[in-house]
Amino acid sequence: MSAETHAASRPLLRSLYLMASMVEARDAYTGGHLWRVSQFSGLLAGDLQLGDAEVARITLGGFLHDLGKIGVPDAILNKADRLSDAEYAVIQTHPEIGARLLSGHPLSPLVHAAVALHHERPDGQGYPGRLQGSEQIPLEARIVGLTDAFDAMTSDRPYRKGMPVERALAIIRDNLGRQFDAPLGERFIALGEQGLLDHVVGHSDAGIPLQACGMCQGQVIVLRKGQRAGAKVYCRACGSEGRVEQDGTGFTVLPTGQQGSAAQLEPDVDEELVDRLIDEASRHLGWQPVSRGPLGWWRGVFGGG
Repeated sequence: MSAETHAASRPLLRSLYLMASMVEARDAYTGGHLWRVSQFSGLLAGDLQLGDAEVARITLGGFLHDLGKIGVPDAILNKADRLSDAEYAVIQTHPEIGARLLSGHPLSPLVHAAVALHHERPDGQGYPGRLQGSEQIPLEARIVGLTDAFDAMTSDRPYRKGMPVERALAIIRDNLGRQFDAPLGERFIALGEQGLLDHVVGHSDAGIPLQACGMCQGQVIVLRKGQRAGAKVYCRACGSEGRVEQDGTGFTVLPTGQQGSAAQLEPDVDEELVDRLIDEASRHLGWQPVSRGPLGWWRGVFGGG
């Protein structure tokens, strides 16, 4: 790949990160999920001693895996209770929607399998293709499917608290060869037992733990690097305003008793995080650094206003 192609690929990569981030911003309950799955996936891929470019590709797939949830209605995506069978059937369409969304994108081959096949299972009970046997499911899809499930188990939801890491690892162990690829699952369990996943669990960025809303108790307030004491932040679940406070152990969020306005609650993207992820991915993929394109470039590529 020429230097010119490297340079052209970077803004294309940015378009994917921004689109995935906008999808996550719609979801009131899964702040940081994409970052966590990407980090877990990269850790497992690295433990397999894959090359830097392959680890970067799998890490990217982890961040983009839920791209298709852009086609899931808000009423289902943000439901504060367990889904009905009919609603779950709608959620199950997101891998195929994501694959269609990627269709024609120049970088689609990097992440197509992770997006389209991360819910396939070795026992053939997955979706959308009910693929039978680990050998039929690409490595990146098996990795992302495992790490996606682990993050779902260890993350808070409105109807339940997240499990302790040890319990989630035990469930993975009990389902090796059925829901999860057995060799990959064993490697991931070993990482967890060594404490090598703890810095990602319950975080939305490196060193940034998720914050619980003081009004609805949802662990859904995402702080950003560089956020200072006194900054106003908003719960994506109930719309309550909080004020960032700093003490000797880090940051906390205290409720102000106010509700955010429509403008303050509008979903937005942490572009500083996106830029850091692009820098890291580009470095490992061997792409040349170029100036960062504006959000408007992404709107132009994907037909926005």
